[in-house]
Amino acid sequence: MTVQFRSGFAAVVGRPNVGKSTLINRIVGTKVTITSPRPNTTRSQVRGVLNRPGAQVVFVDTPGLHKPRTALGERMNDSASSSMDDVDVVIAMVEATGAIGPGDRMVLTQASRRVRSLARTAGRERDPGVPGRDVQGQPTLLVVVNKIDRVDGNGVLTHLTAVSEVIDSLAEQDGSSPVPVEYFPISAAVGDGVDALVDAVLARMPEGPRYYPEGMVTDVAEAFWVADLVREQLLLRVEDELPHSIACRVTEWEWPRVRCEILVERDSQKGIVIGKGGSTLKEVGMAVREQMPPGAYVELFVRVEKRWQHREDALDRLGF
Repeated sequence: MTVQFRSGFAAVVGRPNVGKSTLINRIVGTKVTITSPRPNTTRSQVRGVLNRPGAQVVFVDTPGLHKPRTALGERMNDSASSSMDDVDVVIAMVEATGAIGPGDRMVLTQASRRVRSLARTAGRERDPGVPGRDVQGQPTLLVVVNKIDRVDGNGVLTHLTAVSEVIDSLAEQDGSSPVPVEYFPISAAVGDGVDALVDAVLARMPEGPRYYPEGMVTDVAEAFWVADLVREQLLLRVEDELPHSIACRVTEWEWPRVRCEILVERDSQKGIVIGKGGSTLKEVGMAVREQMPPGAYVELFVRVEKRWQHREDALDRLGF
């Protein structure tokens, strides 16, 4: 009997800073998306590719769903919401360290409605043997409760109960039955519970082609990757008011020389990014080069782009 290859896409959605990027890096086994303690670090969809014997899963890292205050924020939300279109599995992530808030409810609402939409589409073929469906033949929402390493067992149980109540209440509001849900308490940082989640995703992949070559772990272009590495290092070093005002893009690539432009919104921010005597840029450049192939030379320049987060023309030019 010929074993069919299984493949598909899994979108990971959640509010900012719940650990989506950390989870995907953990699953793929290497760093494919940047992380930082700052919310909204991820601004665009990033794909991490997991290859297993007979299967391939493309995990889609997404910007955190939040209440937008800028045109950039609106585009990030649109990107996160659209990531759930045309995927085989929706993974909604919350964290165990705080109460379920409005942001989590928004995530669970959108994820539940997307899975319900998938169920309506699949309603004609309710076959328990079809991958991606529960025993009733329906698509299932995978809910991940992350950061369990920071709370005790009772805290995890309380959080799972709270999430379940939210999903039930959403169904009541819509006048429909709750979507099938499977829960996964995990620690993306430590790795606890991640294998069980991966197994569940793999089990839900339909038969399909290999979308990416076997050795490929991401489809992120090198220039985009380097620009994000620069932004990641800056986020670790700048003050609280600056993270959202920083954008990075590679403007020249003549290997081994790479020129990266750092945009800020105000003149006063430019000096902070450069640092005293250029110290901050020097530290950032060294940290980025350590993550690039040997011999790379990174040139960093800072430029003021007034209110770029609020301007549609600037966002278009920057590729958001």
